[in-house]
Amino acid sequence: MALIKTRSKRKATGGRYIPFRKKRKEEKANLPTATKLKAKKVKFVRVRGGNLKHRLLGADQINLYDPKAKTYIKAKIEVVLENPANRHYPRRNILTKGTIVNTEKGKARITNRPGQENTVNAILLGK
Repeated sequence: MALIKTRSKRKATGGRYIPFRKKRKEEKANLPTATKLKAKKVKFVRVRGGNLKHRLLGADQINLYDPKAKTYIKAKIEVVLENPANRHYPRRNILTKGTIVNTEKGKARITNRPGQENTVNAILLGK
């Protein structure tokens, strides 16, 4: 069954909305990207209007912001420590916004959405 971006089939009270039409192609949703910790790999997806979106499938480099020195550095991701999106993601090394990762410079929190932005940005956490 296809994922669609439409209203719920149920009301807040639990009652059922009567569908007034079938699913439409423009309402179709995409599956989540699930960016993993591995060599950089990008997939291009054609979207409405013939445009392309970049899907980051794998990443091992991170753009790291150091708030004390107020500088940006490029670092290598070593391991995923915790992920607030799903408790099973660290075991699978999946990177999402809010994920805490260990880098060669220390712990960092990812501040962007890597699956949609083709890069991984993070802020260095205090020790």
